[in-house]
Amino acid sequence: QVQLVQSGGGLVQPGGSLTLSCAASGSIFSIDSMGWYRQAPGKQRELVAGDTKYADSVKGRFTISRDNAKNTTYLQMNSLKPEDTAVYYCNAVIGLRPRSTRINYWGQGTQVTVSS
Repeated sequence: QVQLVQSGGGLVQPGGSLTLSCAASGSIFSIDSMGWYRQAPGKQRELVAGDTKYADSVKGRFTISRDNAKNTTYLQMNSLKPEDTAVYYCNAVIGLRPRSTRINYWGQGTQVTVSS
C-alpha cells in the first residue's frame, strides 16, 4: 500500500514563507512524477507546481524540489499572498511494479492560510 504523507502548512502573514513536504512510502517501484495542487473554497483544484512547470500566479515565488532518495517532494513558498490561501495537496504518479499501470496518489491535504 502506498501513502503520501504531507507536513508543513499553517498560518502565515502576507509576505511570509512556508515549506510543505510530502513523503511517499510503501511498495514503490518507481515515481514518475510528483507535484503540488491547491484548492481554495468554492474553486476547482489547480496545479501549483509540477516537475517542470508552475502556475503563472506562483512563478518566481514558489519552488518545487524533490529528494529521490527519500521519495519526498517539497514546495518552498515565498512572498505569500492572501490569494495563496487554500488546501494544498501533493500528487504522485507511481508504478508498483516494472511495466505496471501507473497510479495517481494524493496526499491528505494541508491548510495554508495567508492573513494578517
